[in-house]
Amino acid sequence: MTLFRRASRREDPARRLQTRLVHQAASLLLAYPDEQMAERLDTVEALVDHIDEPARGRLTRTAAYLRRSSLLDAAEAYVDTFDLRRRSTMYLTYWTAGDTRNRGSEIHAFVQTYREAGAEPPVGEAPDHLPVVLEFAATVAPEAGERLLVAHRVPIDVLHRALVGDDSPYADTVAAVCATLPPVDEAQEQRARRLMHAGPPAEAIGLQPFTLTVPPRRDAHDRREGP
Repeated sequence: MTLFRRASRREDPARRLQTRLVHQAASLLLAYPDEQMAERLDTVEALVDHIDEPARGRLTRTAAYLRRSSLLDAAEAYVDTFDLRRRSTMYLTYWTAGDTRNRGSEIHAFVQTYREAGAEPPVGEAPDHLPVVLEFAATVAPEAGERLLVAHRVPIDVLHRALVGDDSPYADTVAAVCATLPPVDEAQEQRARRLMHAGPPAEAIGLQPFTLTVPPRRDAHDRREGP
């Protein structure tokens, strides 16, 4: 999956390499299963050879699930997991702003971060979609990408909890991403629990310039489940 037009060539310290490899592999594994899925899995399998445990095992388990799934089965499971269930959405601003007027400005902040790094926002996917952010962190601007991920640490943790609760094969990949971020502190832990219980803020107005609901793509959006 190549969503950005230009990648940064700035060298990073060796200690950052593992994080970038995990973010790249996770971005590929969390992409919608389409005709390029097999090619993405080839790339993931090459990447995990250079990733240390326990992340290697976690990413490998998700990759193995996708390898043994037909394209149709994988796509249906993906839609059911990420598009039809609000509690496991990968749109990070949904959990910080919900369907409120603040969400447009939060999404715009992602766009600004991408542009400041010299990359145009992705075409065909929302800027706050977790796989997009992970690819940005892996291939464009690791420090800026990590700041976005850290700023949305609680939504990522909520996503992980939901996937674990559903016994999803994607839980391992999100766990690998979580392990690259600072641990959740007590305040974040309490916030994650509140969000899991009560859901995000609600105020369905003023989402320009991006008008998004969850899930915003594919025709399945009319059959959403609640949190």
